Amino acid sequence: MTAFQLDGFDLPGFVAATLAEDVGAGDVTSAAVIPADAVFTGVMDSRDAIVVAGLPIAAAFFRALDPAVEIELLAKEGARAPAGSDLMRLRGNARALLTAERAALNTVQHLSGIATMARAYVDKIAGTGATLLDTRKTIPGLRRLEKYATRMGGAQNHRMGLWDAAMIKDNHVAVAGSVGEAVRRAVMAGIERIIVEVDRTDQIEPALAAGATHLLLDNMDPPTLRGAVTLVGGRVPTEASGGVRLDTIRAIAETGVTYVSVGRLTQSAPAVDIGLDFAPA
Repeated sequence: MTAFQLDGFDLPGFVAATLAEDVGAGDVTSAAVIPADAVFTGVMDSRDAIVVAGLPIAAAFFRALDPAVEIELLAKEGARAPAGSDLMRLRGNARALLTAERAALNTVQHLSGIATMARAYVDKIAGTGATLLDTRKTIPGLRRLEKYATRMGGAQNHRMGLWDAAMIKDNHVAVAGSVGEAVRRAVMAGIERIIVEVDRTDQIEPALAAGATHLLLDNMDPPTLRGAVTLVGGRVPTEASGGVRLDTIRAIAETGVTYVSVGRLTQSAPAVDIGLDFAPA
């Protein structure tokens, strides 16, 4: 099994910090109930239909406490897995594996929940030509992982942080005085990617004239979005955002926008049901 690598993500540090939080001074239950030399053979399986994300990270938790553990990954990252699917088979020291169990399951349940929701949204807009984007609405400290999970579900990462593009929003405009002035200041600062949030169509031309390279059309209904896309006329990419739900995204994507961004992918995706069960060989 190859090591999991994700740019900007410290997997050993994440595993160590998570285990320290959960284990503390020690797993008193396993130490009391399970003989030190007992062997655990088990299978991680999904009780829900899911899109898989996070199995190599779960494996890292088990390996951290039992370097000799035997692990077989039975599903690929980003794959659809029907309810009842076996995801991982493992065999190793029982105390170690049961101590790592909750941290491993929490990670896979959370990331697979995000990937599963993302895939549902991607499926809804299939054929429209629009691309699903995630946002910065992530749990502090988990952004790299959560954005990895949205990719496994078929979404495209938007901004990873505040550094990789300017995003001028309503509060920036309020302080700067106008959309045009805010954009001009970003241009003067030498920023190449300038995303501008507009919530009225009369803000579109001032933003474009000042140098916006991407327009975020915020909380517009489909008829207004169509009109905005027509006004833009393909000069820059357009992104629909704000309160997008699974039951509304298709109509939004059909307006001709380049992108649809959905904060709930990382903000409120429910965890899926995944368990680890003893399965003696």
